[in-house]
Amino acid sequence: MPNPQTATVSTASRSDRFASGLAYFTAIPAIIFLLNEPYRNRSYVRFHCWQAIYFMVASLAIGAVLGVITDMVPGMQFLAFDRFPLISLLLVILWIMVLMKAFNGQRYKLPVIGGMAERRAGR
Repeated sequence: MPNPQTATVSTASRSDRFASGLAYFTAIPAIIFLLNEPYRNRSYVRFHCWQAIYFMVASLAIGAVLGVITDMVPGMQFLAFDRFPLISLLLVILWIMVLMKAFNGQRYKLPVIGGMAERRAGR
């Protein structure tokens, strides 16, 4: 039985897969693809662009929250990215995973943000 988080997209063209993977590098390509033809009309590309944007926002939010916690709460300094890089490593591994899924033509939904991206993409 296939994993409900992953659905292979066989109709994604090579250019769609490339654009979707490129969207994960920074928010700039994702926004450009969302604004320009022909990619803004392709559900597969829109999904990965929105998921990439949400993933970047979530990563920044995690960093900000951990920064505030480590500064304000005594004894919580072990959560800081520079002193405890496990969270950063997990985010990088997750980023590489969604990047590879996009390049391979799979619509992989991350928990929470994947559903949000799917709704924005209009699937």
